[in-house]
Amino acid sequence: MTEPLKLRRRIPSLNWLRVFEAAARLESFARAADVLNMSTSAVSQQVKALESHLRTDLFLRGPRHVTLTDAGHAFLPAVRQSIQTVEETASSLFGETRDSTLTLQCVLVFATGWLAQRLPQFSAEHPEVQLHMSGIYHDLDYQRPGSDLQILFGPVHRSWGQCDKLFEETVYPVATQEIAAQIHSPADFMRQRLIQVSAHKINWNRLLQSQGIEDIPTHQFCFADTTEIALTLAATGNGIALARAPTTHYLVDKLDLVECLPGSGLHSDEAYYLTYRNLESLTNPAQQFRRWLIDQC
Repeated sequence: MTEPLKLRRRIPSLNWLRVFEAAARLESFARAADVLNMSTSAVSQQVKALESHLRTDLFLRGPRHVTLTDAGHAFLPAVRQSIQTVEETASSLFGETRDSTLTLQCVLVFATGWLAQRLPQFSAEHPEVQLHMSGIYHDLDYQRPGSDLQILFGPVHRSWGQCDKLFEETVYPVATQEIAAQIHSPADFMRQRLIQVSAHKINWNRLLQSQGIEDIPTHQFCFADTTEIALTLAATGNGIALARAPTTHYLVDKLDLVECLPGSGLHSDEAYYLTYRNLESLTNPAQQFRRWLIDQC
């Protein structure tokens, strides 16, 4: 049956995957049929349908048991992981633990640079709360449905619902100690590569203009998508990045970066906000997290 596989992106029946996993685990179509409350012929037919769809044999069939082919062995871990993920998510969102689940979307730099270091305290105070946290990478990510709370950065937007202001930030240049030691005036920045996160409103252009430098050659810049990438590039000597106090204090210390030209930082007129649809609709875990977070800030 095996032949060159033409990519088919969608498996028509997800039940095929559950049948495949059970047969692989039990090494028997008959035992898989008992577990799944199906007939043996139905299990065999669904496995054959999956193999036909993939155009690859997944099992070697014996008179009393089956064993996986090399392709079946390669496919099985991904199937098991997918089934486990769906079951765990369903249990946390709709099962007995749903009343203790908190789903949080968070701007990535806030999550990694500030929040992660403080979460052990929240977990210690509220061990019953199961946190599901996902990062917000782009402006439209915050519009994904399904979260109890969101931590966003920017000016307040009318689509956010209600919100609590957490804190503002100051942007300042950082680099390795060797590079920082070469910066004695704003003009010295122009002798170094500047790592730019172009999506940020407060960036190198704004900072240098505040220091009286208007003409910035394009070749001075190295561009990065996120502050985390920019700081990592700076830590390896690739140039000078802009840190965001207090959000990136932990990352700056961890990467052994130092401030360049103290006092040259620029205060942002935007801020971090905790947002939600409305206060009255928040679950008990969300209420607990909100009170804790505001106290931390």
